[in-house]
Amino acid sequence: MFGYVRLIFTVMIVAGIAGAGMYVMKLRADNAILKANQIALEQSVTKQQELLEKQKADFKAITESNQQLNKLINTLKKDMDALDKRFNKGKRDVGKIGVEKPKVLERILNKGADNAARCIELASGAEHTEKELKATKKSQINPECPDLANPSYVPYE
Repeated sequence: MFGYVRLIFTVMIVAGIAGAGMYVMKLRADNAILKANQIALEQSVTKQQELLEKQKADFKAITESNQQLNKLINTLKKDMDALDKRFNKGKRDVGKIGVEKPKVLERILNKGADNAARCIELASGAEHTEKELKATKKSQINPECPDLANPSYVPYE
């Protein structure tokens, strides 16, 4: 009987050692998996941070472009209002003026068309001429779009 007890204790000790060995091996395998997961997680966090930085930079660029566009729109609205005021003065009969003074009207309309065409060129991105940049007097400016065509001109109101 003492031999059975010894055999049972031996089997229990061997089983305990084998179980502890298997448990340690399982812990090592779990540790390796956790390390791989941690590396993947750190890489994804880094990628997310890079994406967020890029999105912030894109948002800033879009905001700046939007501000420039709003500034241009406000300038164009102001110019449009100024043109509207110029053409809607009291009772004006262009036909009557054309009959009475055709050469004067032709000269005025041609000059206005030339000035308007230059305004469209500038709004489309054309470079300013030296004459436009140096214009400071009312007689030197493009009256169709003074803010756009003559950045140095400051009207006296």
